[in-house]
Amino acid sequence: MKRILSKHIDTLKEAPKTLILTYIIIYFLWGLGMNRFGIEVEIARFTYWWQVITCYILYMVPISIILKEYTFFEQYAYGLVAMGILEFLGYWLQSSYVYPDNILDKVFSPQNFSLGMALFFALYFPAGNWLVKKIHSLIFIRDK
Repeated sequence: MKRILSKHIDTLKEAPKTLILTYIIIYFLWGLGMNRFGIEVEIARFTYWWQVITCYILYMVPISIILKEYTFFEQYAYGLVAMGILEFLGYWLQSSYVYPDNILDKVFSPQNFSLGMALFFALYFPAGNWLVKKIHSLIFIRDK
């Protein structure tokens, strides 16, 4: 276990600062946008706006960096575990608010809401890694 954790910590330490900055900016904007979308469509929202920082930057960015070299399906599978834990804790601790009788409840039932959210948000890891790689290479990697 110690060796696995050490490998992941090394992956985070070896990530270029420009790459980390790119993740932070993209995930922060993405988080703000998704929180606003959840509010406007009355699906779900964070209780406090700053949870975008704790969730998207402090939780999802390191996981994304660790998973970035994995295949799409591995990123999704590990992301599903990570988001399942996050969704469960968010609703259990009531740091996330679900609008009653929202559209997802109507389509999938309230019992499936957090599972559906975890299944959806697990896509953030492969999609986010793809997006960050594209933007980072456009801005910071120059052809020689």
